[in-house]
Amino acid sequence: MTKIKAKPNSGDELVFLPLGGSGEVGMNLNCYGYGSEEDRQWILVDVGVTFGDSTTPGVDIIVPDPAFLEGETIRGILLTHAHEDHIGALPWLWERLKAPLYATPFTAFLIREKLRDRGLREVKIIEVPIGGHVDLGPFSVDFITMTHSIAEPNGLKITTPLGTVFHTGDWKLDPAPVIGKPTDVAAIQKMGDEGLLAMVCDSTNVFVEGEAGSETEAQAGLIELIGSLKTGKIAVGCFASNVARMVSVIKAADKAGRRVALAGRSMHRITAAAKHVGLFNESRAILSEDEARHWPADEILYLCTGSQGEDRAALSRVADGSHPFIKLGLGDHCLFSSRVIPGNELAIADLQDRLADRGVRLYTEKDHPGIHVSGHPCRDEMRQMYAWARPRISVPTHGMRRHLMEHAALARDLGVPETVTPRNGDLVRLAPGKAAIIDEVPNGRLYVDGGMVVTEKGEALRERRHASTNGVLVVSFAMDKRGKIVSDIDVRGIGLPGDEVTPLGNALDDLAERVEQAVTSLKGEARDDDMVVEQAVARVLKKASQQIWDRRPIVETVILRL
Repeated sequence: MTKIKAKPNSGDELVFLPLGGSGEVGMNLNCYGYGSEEDRQWILVDVGVTFGDSTTPGVDIIVPDPAFLEGETIRGILLTHAHEDHIGALPWLWERLKAPLYATPFTAFLIREKLRDRGLREVKIIEVPIGGHVDLGPFSVDFITMTHSIAEPNGLKITTPLGTVFHTGDWKLDPAPVIGKPTDVAAIQKMGDEGLLAMVCDSTNVFVEGEAGSETEAQAGLIELIGSLKTGKIAVGCFASNVARMVSVIKAADKAGRRVALAGRSMHRITAAAKHVGLFNESRAILSEDEARHWPADEILYLCTGSQGEDRAALSRVADGSHPFIKLGLGDHCLFSSRVIPGNELAIADLQDRLADRGVRLYTEKDHPGIHVSGHPCRDEMRQMYAWARPRISVPTHGMRRHLMEHAALARDLGVPETVTPRNGDLVRLAPGKAAIIDEVPNGRLYVDGGMVVTEKGEALRERRHASTNGVLVVSFAMDKRGKIVSDIDVRGIGLPGDEVTPLGNALDDLAERVEQAVTSLKGEARDDDMVVEQAVARVLKKASQQIWDRRPIVETVILRL
């Protein structure tokens, strides 16, 4: 039950600050502050990751920069659900935030595992029961049951002396979820009846008319399709975090007379979490991958990670033939019971091409729409949510800039008096007075690179990007005490082209001659200074490379002084 808060003091403000997730899909980090500018207390909602792409070579994980929060009074970190874009940054950022974590049991189990993998065992994790309540300084927080594409999704009713905010988290309206309870409509309507100051709301599907659809509908579609495939092995790719989808696939397999094997570490991890909290009680034993390979082809179904084309996931290894236990080929089937996350189009297309090249028949939501439903609300669901909650202020989040702007336009069309569309780093005053962006705080991204957290403008990634498009030249030679070159000049190229007309070896020999000329032209003491020599070599090789390849490679010079 929400605790009645004291009256606000003069100068108190209620502010909202996104440091991730506004103007992007993923990397959610949302902050609520209460008090005067000089004495604010904070709660954080979600601490998530996004993932690297071709512009971040060698970087798989990207996290929000929490520098602004360091040294602030953080009462607690509340986690709405267990998707990576909401909890994935905790192992990398908790030591910089050092606040207790609050989550429902399924989410808490997965957080505990993630932190343990990073050697963080001293973190205080408070399990909040479904529909539970916590008091954190001036914030009184109720966990509101929602429906989404993962177990135990929660919205947060955040009550303060200056008003109540409903932070929806990720959600949709599913009247018949396969696991868990439907959205707590009564709690949302009660917020509206009592007078809701603001709703901070998911924008992912704002351009999609209609409704996302129920997991029960996806289950029916999977039962029908899987039941129609009478021969060959079946693989199903889906998000491991979607326990309801896993249950539906297992049920479909059971009806079709097939046994199920899990493929991929995440599948086993999520299954363990679901069993721990009593969400996964399938009676038929799950086969190991090793056991499954001895099963008749028409009696086995593999439930696999990697539906987004991830390099090291189970489906990718199956597609390139490197999986130690699972082999698919002509006469076998692969279902993609998932949507294409923006940015993954090329990776998924490549994965599907590799599977097709092996003779595997593919089934996706495009040609079989019933086998997947989204976990985010479409426009009809958003209209219904606003009708229930009736906030004074709409604050769209969880979407690209175009999503946030369209969400704000929809809210205005629905009669919401005020809308604010902040970017990451925009400090929004929700009360007192009219909602407004009142400041911009330091914000940005940090990259997890080689197990270390580095700034997005770090030298290592900058050089890696440069090398990926321009190549590398490595030059080595020896010089005596008089500054004379006394060895052959060895020039090696990495990532630079050659052909029959201009063989790479010939080009490198030409560059060696230019290096000799550049060093010889240096006068007096200049030859004794390695830095001066290296700069001269770099200048001449970059200029020559521009002429030969239209590239300016990284130049590394190694000088041996005799």
